[in-house]
Amino acid sequence: RSSQQGADSGDGSPSSAAAETPSSEDFSLSLLDTNLPAEAETELRSFIAKRLTKGALFEGMGNVATVGLSIPECKVGCYYCRFQQENLSEMATLESDSSAPEYVVCFLGGSEKEGTFRLELDKYIQSLKISLDLEQKTLETCVEPYLRSWFENAICPVQRVVQLFQEKLAFLLHAALSYTPVEVKNADEKTEKDISRFLAAASLQGLVQEGTMTSLCIAMTEEQHKSMIIDCSGPQPQLHNAGSNRFCEDWMHAFVNGAEGGNPFLFRQILENFKLKAIQDINNLKRFIRQAEMNHYALFKCYMFLKNCGSGDILLKIVKVEHAEMPEAKNVVTVLEEFTRE
Repeated sequence: RSSQQGADSGDGSPSSAAAETPSSEDFSLSLLDTNLPAEAETELRSFIAKRLTKGALFEGMGNVATVGLSIPECKVGCYYCRFQQENLSEMATLESDSSAPEYVVCFLGGSEKEGTFRLELDKYIQSLKISLDLEQKTLETCVEPYLRSWFENAICPVQRVVQLFQEKLAFLLHAALSYTPVEVKNADEKTEKDISRFLAAASLQGLVQEGTMTSLCIAMTEEQHKSMIIDCSGPQPQLHNAGSNRFCEDWMHAFVNGAEGGNPFLFRQILENFKLKAIQDINNLKRFIRQAEMNHYALFKCYMFLKNCGSGDILLKIVKVEHAEMPEAKNVVTVLEEFTRE
């Protein structure tokens, strides 16, 4: 569902919806494409117009809200995002005073849980914008197939990966947490993209310090024997050089058990909970290490925590990278490495 907004005001930004709050500045919100019933479409257009008048839509940054519409579900989750098509040539800019066309894209789902997919949907809109700019198409010529496949392409990859890997998902979770390089072989483009998106969504990118993440990536890439290879030539993917631990195996069961309901939003929530627990464990270990710098009993607590948390192998690597420049903490990590090896 896409609406076009003709911004004719002096600064290029809409100030009011013509039908509801008349203004001296000309403002229009015209329908470009939808698969909603007419009444619901009008209600959605009214909702978007109000958001536009408040200046609540920023370029390329999506929002998620619950909207009441005249459809059986009554209240639905709505992701909406404004973007502007770039002027395709300098001549066009010089010859015309009017700004490039602006659009609002809306995706409706069963619940407000679409908020968990906001970043994926932002990227989806960005891809639409890039393809328009590069191929010099008008939105009308390529909008339908692209917009109608949003759910399949942006929301369902996690679900498809769970269904494809089943019990082997534990290895994929381990690779994502440990920043292990993954090579996918003999897979079609869709499957390869799904695996890549799953790994990105399951990693702690943005949740751990950027420097730590970079150092971990470098360390794991240097250990070439650690690269995991996924061979998709058969009906079930075959994994080589794969690692796992108790933590990832426990969470794999949560995903596989959730597969019975077939709800992609549930899978994404499980993935967010998985990452949250990993971050909590990292923070707990860091706290124990700080205490262990002064206290031998705390060092023993560190060791017992690593032994019992189920992901000690990964946590130790992460804190080792983070504490590389801190002598006392580095000594604690070295002792923990020796203990865990023994």
